[in-house]
This record gives sequence, structure tokens and C-alpha cells, in this order.
Amino acid sequence: MSDTIASLKLTKWQAVRNSQIQKPGFKTPDVLVFCPKGKYSGLFIELKTESPYKLNGGLKSNAHIQEQFKTIEKLRELGYYADFAWNFKDIVSLINRYLNEKL
Repeated sequence: MSDTIASLKLTKWQAVRNSQIQKPGFKTPDVLVFCPKGKYSGLFIELKTESPYKLNGGLKSNAHIQEQFKTIEKLRELGYYADFAWNFKDIVSLINRYLNEKL
């Protein structure tokens, strides 16, 4: 996996194992809801401390954010609801709307 261990201090062997199971170029989102609802196969949310978007609506040029967005796009192509979220209230609302099929 990718960001599931982003803040952890890994031992050498843990880091080796993580690199073996992590798919190159795929940044696993932070919140995963494996419950099909409506037209979606599941919900994936990449949590941020602030918006990953510029004021004009474009994505910020940070390389890590760009890679995460590629993963979000891939998940969308596969039939998942996937997006960034950065405000606790909005995150809870998104999960509730998804689980109640109001997307």
C-alpha cells in the first residue's frame, strides 16, 4: 500500500516489504469503503489538510498530489467514487451521502 503508512517510521525490513507489495504509480487513498452503492463499486477518499485545488479550480502542481489524482482518475474509470476531501464536516457528509446513495 502507499499512504497507509506514510507517517510511520518503518524498520528496514518493513520498508522492504512495503516496497514489494506497493504497486508503482498507485497511491492508495486514505479512506476506503468497500461497499457497492448505486452505480459505484466503492468509495475512496484521499484526505488532505487543505484543498489540493487552486483558486481557478485546477489541481496544484505538487508532484505527490498529481500522482494521487492519477490514482483517483484510475479508480473512477474502474467504477468507484473517488475524490479528495479536506474538511472534516465535508468528509462525514460525503460518506453519509455515499452510504445513502445520494451521489
